[in-house]
Amino acid sequence: MAITAAMVKELRDSTGAGMMDAKKALTETAGDMEAAVDWLRTKGLAKAAKKSGRTAAEGLVAVAVKDGKGIAVEVNSETDFVGKNADFQKMVAGIADVALGVSDVDALKAADMNGKSVEQTVTDAVAVIGENMSVRRMSALEGQQVVNYVHNAAAPGMGNIGVLVALNGDNETFGRQVAMHIAAANPASLSEADLDPAVVEKEKQVQMDIARESGKPEAVIEKMIVGRMKKYMAEVTLLNQQFVVNPDLTVAAAAKEAGVEITGYARVAVGEGIEKVEEDFAAEVAKLNG
Repeated sequence: MAITAAMVKELRDSTGAGMMDAKKALTETAGDMEAAVDWLRTKGLAKAAKKSGRTAAEGLVAVAVKDGKGIAVEVNSETDFVGKNADFQKMVAGIADVALGVSDVDALKAADMNGKSVEQTVTDAVAVIGENMSVRRMSALEGQQVVNYVHNAAAPGMGNIGVLVALNGDNETFGRQVAMHIAAANPASLSEADLDPAVVEKEKQVQMDIARESGKPEAVIEKMIVGRMKKYMAEVTLLNQQFVVNPDLTVAAAAKEAGVEITGYARVAVGEGIEKVEEDFAAEVAKLNG
């Protein structure tokens, strides 16, 4: 029986298995969908699929730099305990090495890693380790010099937060200080020019509404808004923030003193933006007994 792409997709959707595994299962079972599901189960591949719906908001961010290019990759798991697992850490380090040769997370998932795709490697690890996992995102950065930093390192080059800083100039010590600043301060953008205009306009409108509550004339309010927006930019843009190493200087001023120009940065934190589901087992038991 001919194995069609539609059949492979149906099996993948129902089991969560990788494309090649789904195709092989159908080939081995002559296209019998139920038998193919059983085949995947016996190989431990359907086990991974059952876990694919569970929230993976923990894990590690790995960073790597080579030849003026830096990458930060987030690989998620369900619990922070897995982040301490030596096999998981080895896999994440390998994924980071592969990421240096690709441009985005989709290409990373499809890239070869020891004879398998990165996505399939992670699926296989799910079956072994017993938790849902995923390669969630990656950031890439290029520059004359790229410096990396990890916060709460669990192993060399990986931790809870990964930061990359691109510089024009050569000052690794300063670059590392800026990376630590970014990890702590979490700026929204490099400069005002990089901020989403819609975000800026929304903030301006909020500040105007607040100012109008004071009952002051519009002419006075307009002057107030100039000052408030300047303060806002100093809070959310990296170059205008007070440098944590020397609060008397902005980051831009500190960079000038250090003889470099900061041209870009990336900050990736584990689980950022993922809604974590807190399970109440007592409540679940009560429901079952209710």
